[in-house]
Amino acid sequence: MEENFLIGTYTKKDSKGVYAVTLDDDAGKLSNVRLAIPSQKPAYLQVGSNDRVYAIKQIDDQGGVASYSLKDDNAKMLSKVLAAGAPPAYVGLDRERHLLYSANYHTAKVDVFRINEDGTLTQTDSVTHQGATGPRPEQEAPHVHFADLTPDKRLVVCDLGMDLIVIYDVSADGKLTAVSRYKCEDGFGTRHIAFHPNGKYAYVLGELSSKLEVLKYNANDASFTHVQTIKTIPDDWTAHNGAAAIRFSSDGKFIYTSNRGENTIAVFAVQPDFTVKHIQSISTEGDFPRDFNLSKDESYLLASNQNSDNLTLYKRDADTGKLELLQKDVACPEPVCVMKWK
Repeated sequence: MEENFLIGTYTKKDSKGVYAVTLDDDAGKLSNVRLAIPSQKPAYLQVGSNDRVYAIKQIDDQGGVASYSLKDDNAKMLSKVLAAGAPPAYVGLDRERHLLYSANYHTAKVDVFRINEDGTLTQTDSVTHQGATGPRPEQEAPHVHFADLTPDKRLVVCDLGMDLIVIYDVSADGKLTAVSRYKCEDGFGTRHIAFHPNGKYAYVLGELSSKLEVLKYNANDASFTHVQTIKTIPDDWTAHNGAAAIRFSSDGKFIYTSNRGENTIAVFAVQPDFTVKHIQSISTEGDFPRDFNLSKDESYLLASNQNSDNLTLYKRDADTGKLELLQKDVACPEPVCVMKWK
């Protein structure tokens, strides 16, 4: 049995766009890395229904988002919405309301787009973060890094520059209304957030601090309460590290995070009280693992190493949550984002 992933990339060196890679589930092997969507700097993407793919887009000195039809590796761009300046860092997909969200690190903007029936995009709202920022050099301004849905279908936004999480209500026509704010510790560098399948706890990854924060989520008022903070790297690690991606196993028992610098996937077991315990750190066999993802049945984990241009495959034990290296040095240019495709 085979399944395919899409790999979003930077296009600073040899990459030409979004790549696809095939996983043979029976053999436990990756193969057939090929260009699926020619594009400039599609660093993050989402896979929708009806053969649709939504990705970050850059053309010369303009950045934004684009939608594509992708059938059997045949790509057709359906729409693009661009503005002067750098492209976003993240795109989030709202299937029920047919909306797309983008988070722009450079402009501190959250943009909302309606996905029309033909796959074209129409912008419906834009919010710019302003306010006090954190103490680290990378926090000279607000930096929106993530915009995606909470379990109760609000929009949750992570701001690395402000050490902040903001929750927005979303109207049916794609308008945002801020309803709550949660301030992480100074210098945390709030990057990505993942919710427990029960919808009552959130796990926030701090890029600049290399920490994972556990929060209790109250859906009544969209508020957070601090539960735990834990490092994603050893206490004696002194070289540079930037925590990057976070993923949950569907049973809610294990959390996986990537470390760019230590170049590892860190594995955490969720305890009965929803705190976490670090149980493994395993090398990504490459440099700068910006993202990774689980296979459809969660028997495998695929990691992407941006600076060393390679993918790494692990076997995952569903009972222990731990990873075992299966395959390394799978060539893929400038891999960043890893998404399940088909």
